[in-house]
Amino acid sequence: MSDASREGSEDRTERDPIRYVAVGDSFTEGVGDVDPDRPNGVRGWADRVAEQLTLRFPRTTYANLAIRGRTMAPILDEQIDAALELEPTLVSIYAGGNDILRPSVDIDDMMVGYEDAISRLRSSGAHVLTFTGFDAKNFYGVFKGTRGRAAIYNELLREIVDRHGLILVDYWRMSKEFSDSRYWAPDRLHMNTRGHRKLAGKVLEALEVTPAVDLGLEPLPKMRQVSRVQTTRANVEWVREFALPWVGRRLRGTSSGDSMSPKYPELQSMTVTESEPGAASESGD
Repeated sequence: MSDASREGSEDRTERDPIRYVAVGDSFTEGVGDVDPDRPNGVRGWADRVAEQLTLRFPRTTYANLAIRGRTMAPILDEQIDAALELEPTLVSIYAGGNDILRPSVDIDDMMVGYEDAISRLRSSGAHVLTFTGFDAKNFYGVFKGTRGRAAIYNELLREIVDRHGLILVDYWRMSKEFSDSRYWAPDRLHMNTRGHRKLAGKVLEALEVTPAVDLGLEPLPKMRQVSRVQTTRANVEWVREFALPWVGRRLRGTSSGDSMSPKYPELQSMTVTESEPGAASESGD
């Protein structure tokens, strides 16, 4: 955010309009936070942040260029120039998560390109907010195996943050909070609505902006007790419904986002209300 926006974070006016552009993959697109009334059928933390900024600063405009399934190279190739053309004052970017899921990736080389892109964004005058990767220590199988690659990614990213003066949301250090299964969608890879709400609050905190309306962060519902048989059955179903299709796409060289377009390719004013709908109606899964 601009310094003027930070100084006036409690007022509903700002000296200069905020032009917020979100860049990335499914994490930023909002996958897991299902909303059939939105483009691509999802909402997500970035939309929620844009809405809160709009309520605080009515001249805010927002674009979301993120597309699910994108690895680092396509994100940089397709979204950085497009973001710069929008002359943003604030950019959020997270890229590399899909690369980390692959067993053969040169993290050092990948981060050279990432830093180049971030440097271009910062040179435009925009504030840039980014995220460390998640610690999958307590997650299932294939995700847990990414932990070492994510740790290397994070250390290199921290150096980039220091060199370029980025705003960091340290997702890795929030992993204990977010590891609760009640924050995750059935695919176990993306946050559900509850998780996206929580992360939106963390992003607003990093931006030093107090939410204008309640984000719907009510206490977690009671965890359901399940037997070992039920757990095994759920794991088998997860492999069939999510893991095998994911492996199949890797083998075919396709992506879940191949036919998708950005949700909001141009800057627009978000239509927002003074309430967070549906907070009390979520299931306790």
